[in-house]
Amino acid sequence: MYSPKSHKKARTGSVQIRSSNNRLQLVFSFCGKRHFVSTGLGDSPFNRKQAQDKALEVERDIAYGEFDPNNLDKYKALAALTTVDPTPTNSNEGLELPEIWNRYREVRSPGKSVSTIRMYGWVANHISRCPYKLHTEAQAIFDWLVANVPADSTKRVLTQLSASCTWAKKKELIDANLFQGMAAEIKLEKPEGEEEEEIYPFTKEERDRIIAAFQANRYYQGYAPLVEFLFFTGCRPCEALALQWKNVKQQVITFRRVLVYDGNKLVIQAGLKTQALRKFFMNAQLAEIIAAIKPENCDPESLVFPSPKGKFIDWSNFTTRAWAKILASLSQDTVLPNGEILAGIEYRNPYQMRHTFCSLCREGDIASIQLAKWVGNSAEIIDRVYAKPVDRISVPIL
Repeated sequence: MYSPKSHKKARTGSVQIRSSNNRLQLVFSFCGKRHFVSTGLGDSPFNRKQAQDKALEVERDIAYGEFDPNNLDKYKALAALTTVDPTPTNSNEGLELPEIWNRYREVRSPGKSVSTIRMYGWVANHISRCPYKLHTEAQAIFDWLVANVPADSTKRVLTQLSASCTWAKKKELIDANLFQGMAAEIKLEKPEGEEEEEIYPFTKEERDRIIAAFQANRYYQGYAPLVEFLFFTGCRPCEALALQWKNVKQQVITFRRVLVYDGNKLVIQAGLKTQALRKFFMNAQLAEIIAAIKPENCDPESLVFPSPKGKFIDWSNFTTRAWAKILASLSQDTVLPNGEILAGIEYRNPYQMRHTFCSLCREGDIASIQLAKWVGNSAEIIDRVYAKPVDRISVPIL
């Protein structure tokens, strides 16, 4: 009956005993629902016998129609009664996970970004949905997340739960972090070809055609300067959308803030993703773009790239409307008057403008450490993520 490493579902009416983080659980199915009952017992030969007795009790109740899924406490054992040398019961052993998480949030939230605060609420929602509330039911919570939440989200939730329980252990609220190492058990498999899709920059010729298409479109030509700016700076869209004229001076652009969605509306957040601010020195090409759109006697507090109504540009709306339609208009092959065929441009998301800048700079022999300074990343990240190797460069004669 005892199976410390088995993770297979037990058949209806049959109870398995599982060891999770050195704690014994009863695992069984009833009426199509899988149940996990923490016995409160540590994994020892003496305690296994106690757990087996409880497992037999569950099997008997199911067989005789006396099992009540709303009264699982009767199958839990008191840890203090299951050891040869009784130890004091920790009053925090039954501390519920929502309480631990809420205390952790209160401590961690001050000074955090809007997106981090939103993430804390997202984790709280998953904790609220989960039927298992005790931090000692870590394995049951793990199994529930795996069964009900996408793998990438499960990994993120488990990482946060482990962090909160590590904090709670340091504060002596609990004896152990039973979530430690669980996130590493979630293996995320990349779909075939995903890496190519993630980093798929445009060529210089494709970049110029996209810019020209925006400039020529009667509905979306107002976005052309923004598209040019993103292609020629490699900045993050959230940095460009928050840029004010007071931070564009002579040959230097200073990125100091970002535009983010807080779950309800677009809001400004001070600082950048990886740094407090970043300076970008304009070349003649970019200076010409800026000069063409700068109003006379402009308000220093006004946005460099406002929406047609003078408000913040909604990046999601821009992506699904303007960007999608312009790229669709360029997707088909075109026969030029001289008979030459101009190949269609394959759709990529607009974040590829950042990848394009990095890749073209790489082609121009710009050092990764310099490129990293321009776009706000480490040189390692530039080499590993943002600068896609270019297939058309020939291998040198060695």
